[in-house]
Amino acid sequence: MRKLLSSPVKMALNDAENFSYQTALKHVTEISLNLMAVKVENRPDDYLGWCKELIDVCRNRINMDLLENEQLPSLKKLEQSLVLGASASQFKMARIAPWPIFTAFIEQQANIHGLDERLALLDYIQLIKSKKLADMTEVERLAFVGKHTPHHIHTEYNFDVEWFASTKTAKVFHTLIAEHPEKFDIALSFIPDVGDVTPKQYQDFVNAYKKIFSDYKENKESGEKAPLSPATRLLAMKRPDQFIALTNTKIDVLCQGLSIAKFNNFDFDSYWQDMIGTLRTFAWWHQTQPEDEQEYKLWQARAILIDLFLFVDEDFAFNSNYLRLRDKAQNKVNTHQSTISRSRIKLTTEELVDQALAEEGMPEYILTKRDTIVNQVKKGKNTDEVIGLMRAIFG
Repeated sequence: MRKLLSSPVKMALNDAENFSYQTALKHVTEISLNLMAVKVENRPDDYLGWCKELIDVCRNRINMDLLENEQLPSLKKLEQSLVLGASASQFKMARIAPWPIFTAFIEQQANIHGLDERLALLDYIQLIKSKKLADMTEVERLAFVGKHTPHHIHTEYNFDVEWFASTKTAKVFHTLIAEHPEKFDIALSFIPDVGDVTPKQYQDFVNAYKKIFSDYKENKESGEKAPLSPATRLLAMKRPDQFIALTNTKIDVLCQGLSIAKFNNFDFDSYWQDMIGTLRTFAWWHQTQPEDEQEYKLWQARAILIDLFLFVDEDFAFNSNYLRLRDKAQNKVNTHQSTISRSRIKLTTEELVDQALAEEGMPEYILTKRDTIVNQVKKGKNTDEVIGLMRAIFG
């Protein structure tokens, strides 16, 4: 373990990777003895592999029973810094990759990132975006802007509408787009359907978008500023070849990965000048329109597909709202029968834990902690509380 922890010193790290490594070392200090107790045989000689190895140690191999409660935040922060580092390494590839390497990487990440669902969403948006937002049904409009509801039933929507950038927490944005969709239509009208978007066209959109919020502020005496993230969702849905869709949490990792200065969720200038400006320096972004049908679909969405360079867990795609609704419908009868059985039979500790772990959507990293959960329950803790704590720390 000691050799593994020090091995990045010998690697050629870029600024983002070095920042990630130095941050990781700060959190290693608090749990160094626990880490040293983990047997390590794989010692990657690249930073991406190094991050993946330590992420696996944090999630699956460190002895949780030996960790004190006050050490758990350090373990969580270490894992977070490693995830950022892994993403930074993958973005290093994005900055230099030609089109064939870009598409090969996208295909390699297809399953883990739910590429089929993402493309199905973009195909759906392509069908409805000929309508104005004001003319769409509420369900169509929410699909366009990225807010899942129970009305997006799995038999009609075979994708999660929140892929790329969910806007479900942007309450004022949703109030305004429900009350004044025609104003957002005016803003989007400045963005052309084809060709590269110019700085003036983008700025005209921004001015019109901000005015919607400033008018609301005057009428409602609210301090709400126009948020950047929902705007990028609108832009990326209209032109997925030109814009990256952001959320608050994605801003930091994308800025690090693209080696640009960090900006906040109200900085429209930095989004355009730094993030989109940097995107436009990549060789794969300048690829001419390919003839192959599958490559053409990727080319049409090449900017928004930058998401697939983010490092995610192997079960990431299973968090899809579409899959949750589909599986919930399929398992409804079985779940009901299981509930009846539980009420009639006294279960052992192991059975109680296994029953809890069998619940829909249980992450893989929780399933690997079965023995630890059993031990904690035998000590008198509630099963749900133990799993809830692990979700809070590692989720």
